[in-house]
Amino acid sequence: MELICPAGTPSSLRTAVDAGADAVYCGFRNETNARNFPGLNFSPEELVEGVAYAHRHGAKVLVAINTFPRAGALELWRKAVDDAVAAGADALILCDIGLMAYTAETYPDIRLHVSVQAAAANPDAIRFYVERFNAKRVVLPRVLSVPEIAAITRATTCEVEVFVFGGLCVMAEGRCSLSSYATGLSPNMNGVCSPASHVAYEEASGTVTSRLGGFTINKFGKGEPAAYPTLCKGRFKTELSTGYIFEDPVSLDAATLLPGLRDAGVKALKIEGRQRSRAYIENVVRSFREALSALEEGRTIPAGMLLSMSEGQSNTLGAYRKTWR
Repeated sequence: MELICPAGTPSSLRTAVDAGADAVYCGFRNETNARNFPGLNFSPEELVEGVAYAHRHGAKVLVAINTFPRAGALELWRKAVDDAVAAGADALILCDIGLMAYTAETYPDIRLHVSVQAAAANPDAIRFYVERFNAKRVVLPRVLSVPEIAAITRATTCEVEVFVFGGLCVMAEGRCSLSSYATGLSPNMNGVCSPASHVAYEEASGTVTSRLGGFTINKFGKGEPAAYPTLCKGRFKTELSTGYIFEDPVSLDAATLLPGLRDAGVKALKIEGRQRSRAYIENVVRSFREALSALEEGRTIPAGMLLSMSEGQSNTLGAYRKTWR
């Protein structure tokens, strides 16, 4: 199974490659990718250099153009496709059907991956992308159990990639009306979920209050870990209780499920975190490189090695094990 790792900056790309990534994924410094934060991402020139570095070290570069074009601004997204192909990218990660059509018609030899943002979660949907746009791989949404993934791989010829570590989203892969309402910026169109420019922290009487777009998201006592303020991971008060109603502030860690994912026919394992530090990338990539070596050699894969890198210093298996069913 390929290990696909995040690269939010040129230095992060080099870190991921040096740590053992089989491929890195990155995006341009604009709203064509879903991690459109200040200080992140690549210029066309930086991408050329990054691709060259990765190729010299035997790694691939996948370019995420994984937001939906705004009406009247399609040329920005098409230019991103043009620039990625010109830079020598090994594959493009796309979600918009119109952009897939442009890519397939203009660059029939470029490898096309269906982004998780497309939310293709069944064989019929995946077959559509394969037959219409010659898609070679689909990144599955984080809502499927391991048996469900196995059923999909048996029913399609398309390669399957799944997330194994990092942030989770309770929405249908970024289709978040909550964040859009609070900030006026859409994760799927502007590429920002809970943008830092709309985040504020206030401390008073030993309590830290986090706000997003003027809305109070959470309050933390002295010494309590303070999660980044996203609405879905905030604490809410109801008639019954106060707590994390939608989702706890934890990270996905599916390292112990690698044998099952391999047996399910998964071809690639994806780490989330293009907005994370180089230390995060190096630690997570090396840890999963070791886990894959253990898998290949028949050794037990250690659990909980990445707690210090996880949100809230805790992790979950997410939907891979749907205990509520």
